Amino acid sequence: MTNTVSRRTLLQGLAAAPAVAVLPSALGMDLALADAPGGTLRVAMTVAAVPNSNGCPDQGGEGQRFMGITLYDQLVAWDLSHSDRAATLIPCLATSWKVDAANPKRWHFTIREGVKFHDGHTMVADDIVFSLDRAFKRDAAWFDQRAFSQILPQVPNVADWGSDGDHQIWIETKTIDGTLPYALTWLGIVHRGAWEAAGKDWAAYMQRPVGTGPWKMQVFVQRERAEMVRNAEYWNKDRIPKCERLVLLPAPDANARVAALRAGQVDFIEAPAPDAVPSLTAAGFKIVTNIYPHNWMWFLSQTPGSPWTDIRVRKAANLGIDRAGLKALLGGLMLEGEGVVTKGDPWYGKPTFELKYDPDAARALLAQAGFGPKNPLRTRVAISNSGSGQMQPLAMNEFIQQNLQDIGITVDLEVFEWQALIEAWKAGAGAPASRGCMALNISQGSFDPFRAFARILQSDLAAPNGVNWSKVAQPELDKLFAAAQLATDPAEQNKILADIHGKVVDDALFLFAAHDLNPRAISPKVKGFVQAQSWFQDLTPIQVG
Repeated sequence: MTNTVSRRTLLQGLAAAPAVAVLPSALGMDLALADAPGGTLRVAMTVAAVPNSNGCPDQGGEGQRFMGITLYDQLVAWDLSHSDRAATLIPCLATSWKVDAANPKRWHFTIREGVKFHDGHTMVADDIVFSLDRAFKRDAAWFDQRAFSQILPQVPNVADWGSDGDHQIWIETKTIDGTLPYALTWLGIVHRGAWEAAGKDWAAYMQRPVGTGPWKMQVFVQRERAEMVRNAEYWNKDRIPKCERLVLLPAPDANARVAALRAGQVDFIEAPAPDAVPSLTAAGFKIVTNIYPHNWMWFLSQTPGSPWTDIRVRKAANLGIDRAGLKALLGGLMLEGEGVVTKGDPWYGKPTFELKYDPDAARALLAQAGFGPKNPLRTRVAISNSGSGQMQPLAMNEFIQQNLQDIGITVDLEVFEWQALIEAWKAGAGAPASRGCMALNISQGSFDPFRAFARILQSDLAAPNGVNWSKVAQPELDKLFAAAQLATDPAEQNKILADIHGKVVDDALFLFAAHDLNPRAISPKVKGFVQAQSWFQDLTPIQVG
């Protein structure tokens, strides 16, 4: 549908906090769970459905946050135990990894011993092979198309894999790839016996998922809620959950999340409505924020017929955004967009195009490109109504819509449900799933060189081969990506990445708007939460009481 809601209406909707809760999924839950021994943590997510429980969840980073690293473990994990520094990689189901000295495309992983799945099965190397098979081996009887669809954008470079005994595996990539350990943080490990117990049906498996993670599934109703219980036998004794239960509730409306928190239906909400923050704080609720590798931007189609193929139009739009005004709209809960990464990051480089608010310069650039009152520019942008890392997408996009209208660009907002937007992003500009949109608003995580740049800009990763939705194809950038992939010295790699970022900003390849501060509102009953500088968060230290 095309969005016609006014900015005033949106702001009034964000500000209004109903006196009663409006989460049907919470109303259907046994509220006695809140009094379970050890406490129950009830979370209102921004997504419209509980993420897939198969180890390769949908719903973007939020799906991985609440389903991927709760029920499951991966070979490599993020250290989420600190709030004062960036999250770094740590061993998880793999205790160590190294590149083969004779074949730099091959990695060797040592598998942790003594790890048990929720059904009692002891993990061995063949379980890792099975997990890779089900995600990538199309001719395997246990291939899972749903898992493949979600994991391919995260792990696109895997070519082959196998085991060497019970506690060693190897993975080979299509090209030399120093970022493979980062990619493997997305792949949940499953085992064949659990799939067989579900009738060899991955859809049925989602009702009875079996991982090795700190939580075990008890109830899974995808459009309503998921309920998990503590895994008291978890292999990492430092991360056995403090709470007895974890309840996940989909709540895509920010106002509904705030209302549910006020009413005591939930204890922890993602992305509170900005206008509600002062009153939540006054009522004793805690607002927690932190920087993390995030950017909120528009992808700009480079396909034939798109107005965004003209660098003057791209620069005009970037100069037409009042980022300070956008920050005020969000109550200060963002950083003004500075590119894919923020200034001070070793990858920032030295771009010469300044991302500032200069509407007169914007209008002049549009005139040079042939647009004006007699030849107005009109374009359609795909946005979501909620979603992981999307902040407050309706209010933010309508603010930008008004900014661009003021400089002579008329924007029609095409509103998608969050997962539908992800599918459009994977399909690429020009695909039917994108509904004729020439730009797409989807937040990005600059976790590592691949996710920050290559997967969204490298020409051979143009959708549907990857998530270069815009279908950018610049030989100069491709050469830089190849050099960065081969670089083994961190300082050398950082220099190449800084050159890439400088060119991306100078060419205005995206509409850069904001960097999120990851706000959450939590009940004063919630203790022990450490907000990491990451898209992912560890819920195991939390106590409720």
